[in-house]
Amino acid sequence: MAGYTTDRATTVAPGTPLALVRARHTADVQAVMRVASRFRVPVVPRGLGTGLSGGSTAVDGCIVLSTERMRALSIDTAAMVAIAGPGIRNAELKQAAAAEGLWYPPDPSSFEICSIGGNLATNAGGLCCVKYGVTTDYVLGIEVVLADGRAVRLGGRTIKDVAGYDLKRLFVGSEGTLGVITEAVLRLRPLPPPASTVVASFASLVDAGHAVTRIVSAVRPAALELMDRAAIAAVEAVKPMGLDTTAAALLLARTDGGGDEAHRIAEACETSGATYLAATDDRDEGELLMGARRMAIPCVERTGAVLIEDVGVPVPRIPDLLEEVEAVAVEHRISIPVIGHAGDGNFHPLVTFDPDDGDAASRALAAFDAIMDVALALGGTVTGEHGIGVLKARHLVSQLGGDVMDLTRRIKQALDPYDILNPGKWV
Repeated sequence: MAGYTTDRATTVAPGTPLALVRARHTADVQAVMRVASRFRVPVVPRGLGTGLSGGSTAVDGCIVLSTERMRALSIDTAAMVAIAGPGIRNAELKQAAAAEGLWYPPDPSSFEICSIGGNLATNAGGLCCVKYGVTTDYVLGIEVVLADGRAVRLGGRTIKDVAGYDLKRLFVGSEGTLGVITEAVLRLRPLPPPASTVVASFASLVDAGHAVTRIVSAVRPAALELMDRAAIAAVEAVKPMGLDTTAAALLLARTDGGGDEAHRIAEACETSGATYLAATDDRDEGELLMGARRMAIPCVERTGAVLIEDVGVPVPRIPDLLEEVEAVAVEHRISIPVIGHAGDGNFHPLVTFDPDDGDAASRALAAFDAIMDVALALGGTVTGEHGIGVLKARHLVSQLGGDVMDLTRRIKQALDPYDILNPGKWV
């Protein structure tokens, strides 16, 4: 069972489960929850274990409930929806939709290996969120098994549906603390038009931050990503592709709104002091550049243990965030490569350290906490897409406040009175 006890948040120590159940059908999940409810046994739901905040970490004496084998998938082309089991990978859904001339937009950097169930549990984002939105924007309906074993359907297949409370949105992003999602009806779009890619280098992170604010005030790019010098170097060390390792920051922008948008993005970069600027309409070249950004986290992970931040700030505060992260790295004498979905203000400072160096580990934890404090001070959030899990549980009350946390616990109590669903996490 060891391979099912944790996600990619390797700094979180897992507990020892009693059992692993690999469900194939909703009825299997119901059976597990009925037994667990009867005997008050904790249940930790998990998808494919690609999470980054410890959300699917096992606790002592729990049942680990894997949805990886729940892989039903069908496409209703006329209605432009997909009906997907939680074990379907994001990439598989995209491929099935594309075969019908359709598109599923949410695209986490781990889209090739992450599951739809995990995407739903964390309300995952991705590179194209700046224009096309996050997972919840594509959820028309779900089937969810409650703590007592009842299966309920929320929402449906219609584009508009305002009957009753919008309960499906309560479960999307709840990280398995309220129920286990066993099926989702997901909205699809027509395939997007061909995209252009713009790449720009900057001599300072702050200049890159100013470019971001100028770009999003002028156009709505399909993607707008940032990598700092350390992240660029980590990617180049694994897969050399000629990225400028001397630049303080690299911006990668994608637009599917025509040539004028690419020109306006380039103009915003030039105005902000770009030291290098290039654009391409070649699809393969654009995918190669965006692929470099997707590789950043696994490449940085090769340099040591990583505490992966997931903070978000209002777009005008991006230059302040980048400046503050640099200061935190200096103060705590720790390496913090920075990548992020710059277009929507969601950044991933990667607090990197030698796990065998106790002092470095301590400084890394302090830096991790400091960055969260910075994000909140700038009017931001401690997570934009990775979820709270274990790593950020102690910071949730700082963002939400006591009254909202009390309301959150009351909702949890109503749906899971014995606290058996993913206990010990953020609630």
